Amino acid sequence: MRFAISLLVFICIASLIGTVLPQNQALNSYVDQFGPFWFAVFNEFSIWQIYNSAWFLLIMAFLVVSTTLCIFRNAPKMLRDARSFREYVRGSSLRAFHHRVELDSALAPAQAREAVGALLQTQGYRYRVREDGDSLMVAAKKGSANRLGYIFAHTAIVVILLGGLMDSELPVRLQTWMFNKQPVVGNMLISDVPQSGRLSARNPSFRANMLLPDGQQSNMGIVTEGQGVLLQPLPFTIRLKKFYIDYYSNGQPSDFRSDVTITDPKRGKSFDRTIQVNEPLHYDGVTVYQSSFDDGGSKLQLKAWPLHGTDAQPQAFNGTVGHSGKLPGSNLAVNFTGFRAINVEDLSANKAPQPKSVVREVAAVTGSAARAPNKNLHNVGPSVQYSVIDKDGQSHDFNQYMLPVKLDGFPVFLMGTRDDASQPYRYLRIPVGDHGGMNEFMQLRAALDDPALRDEAARRFAAHNATPGQQQTLMFEAARGALRTFSSQGFNGIISSAPAAEREKILNFAVPMIQLSLVELRDLVRERNHEPPVVRQGAQGEHESRWMQLAVLALASLPDYPAPVALQLSSFNQVQASVFQIARSPGKTTVYIGCVLLILGVFSMFYIRERRVWVWIRPSDHGSSWLAAMTTQRRTLDFNHEFERLREALRRLSAGGSKHDV
Repeated sequence: MRFAISLLVFICIASLIGTVLPQNQALNSYVDQFGPFWFAVFNEFSIWQIYNSAWFLLIMAFLVVSTTLCIFRNAPKMLRDARSFREYVRGSSLRAFHHRVELDSALAPAQAREAVGALLQTQGYRYRVREDGDSLMVAAKKGSANRLGYIFAHTAIVVILLGGLMDSELPVRLQTWMFNKQPVVGNMLISDVPQSGRLSARNPSFRANMLLPDGQQSNMGIVTEGQGVLLQPLPFTIRLKKFYIDYYSNGQPSDFRSDVTITDPKRGKSFDRTIQVNEPLHYDGVTVYQSSFDDGGSKLQLKAWPLHGTDAQPQAFNGTVGHSGKLPGSNLAVNFTGFRAINVEDLSANKAPQPKSVVREVAAVTGSAARAPNKNLHNVGPSVQYSVIDKDGQSHDFNQYMLPVKLDGFPVFLMGTRDDASQPYRYLRIPVGDHGGMNEFMQLRAALDDPALRDEAARRFAAHNATPGQQQTLMFEAARGALRTFSSQGFNGIISSAPAAEREKILNFAVPMIQLSLVELRDLVRERNHEPPVVRQGAQGEHESRWMQLAVLALASLPDYPAPVALQLSSFNQVQASVFQIARSPGKTTVYIGCVLLILGVFSMFYIRERRVWVWIRPSDHGSSWLAAMTTQRRTLDFNHEFERLREALRRLSAGGSKHDV
């Protein structure tokens, strides 16, 4: 029993963890939350899917078996004891009871039996009389349902645990083990999935997901199993007519819902229904929940800006979310993984935004992430996420925002990259040019890769900052060499060969020289485009100086950018998709029954008190003598008062009073 209680406490703690910690999320989100070390530790215990972990299911199964055995062993004895009046107790043993009373009465034993029996009945007792020669033993009891409380409570534990096992992944795992089901790993059309990757349509319990783009239909759910998935056939087909999402004024989602058509081929019926958060569809034993939303294959029109060479003109490039292609100007594969038409960010700290998971968006709608209004929240516009596999086979993630974002008081285009999902995005901040785009920056970048323009910019820098002669020549050579190294390696190339103690001194000299040389290079580009030179005075001069500072930082980071081109979203045709969670959970009713039994059991144990009374009546010279005793499982103050009332009633009755005197 102690071991079982310990396991129950352990299950309660595990359930608390499962309630506080969101379950079945992407593993990289847990890496971000706990760090690589603690993620590895917690992953050993599968706390990300704690309710379906092997150890949790094993504990539940053990408790079902052990508690069931306990019920079968003890319930018959408890029921026999509840039905028994214990009328065969020896009269002399009543003197050992703490609550007892001895009385003499003028009533004959037969009269005393009738009077005592009537008295006990008025107090709610049932009684039985045993004759022992001339003596009579009146045994009475009430509150025997208290024993049922123990049976109900223990049965409730078994029923609730059985319901939990029924709704767990155990039925799916049993099919996997017994019928040799093999989860599908990798991309595959549903029509190509073999029978070994499909669960039975009569599967008694499952929890699957379904992603449906607008206008599409499906009768297959996706069940995650290990590192792969299994297909779960549904008894009906869901067609998404239209997905709707509403937003607050700041761009946060306020509500989302799906208009669907349900077609039941077996019954030959079809009907329309709206599924939304907290209002699921129940049909044929299956519940369809509005889980979240995603992209359903939006069509993207992009500009591919070259990041190497002297070409500054972008190429037009089209892509589809969920599909792959070739990156323009290279043989690298690009896979478009996501598109977000609205991105709500808190820019009060002037930090570059990080894409939020759909779970956080859903939480904002369902209320689990409710918080006070934040006036710093802004919609920063559409964004596209894609990945590129480099020549070494390393995949890199990218996140690009379509519109400029104002950070630190200056509008910039954000080009984010990361090496894997466990890292936050690192952003290049491309300053917005005079015409509202990144053309001017890209032209400056292309000019920096042109040796002739670099040399001319270095010559102009030397002419403006050194006296003619040998000093100007030295200044020109220094600027030309710095620009050449900077164009291919950034600032790291300038200080890489220098001693650590000298690097700061070198940067203090090189950074202003490179920035001023790039100002000259920018003027060269503007001259070639028949535009006036950069303004250097007044408010406009301060703006242009800030633009150049950001451009220098961006150019310094370009050598580390893990792609030869940068994709900029120019337009899109959004296709939305609704994500449903589909469940068949027969254990829900079982758990409800268990909860009712638990309530009855707890109520019976705590609010129904079993009391037993014995009255031993013996003949005497003056009529009869009585020895009465009373007991209960828990001696409380109320029980003491009840005994006092019974003792007074027996005294009045023995003195010749009526049973109604009580």
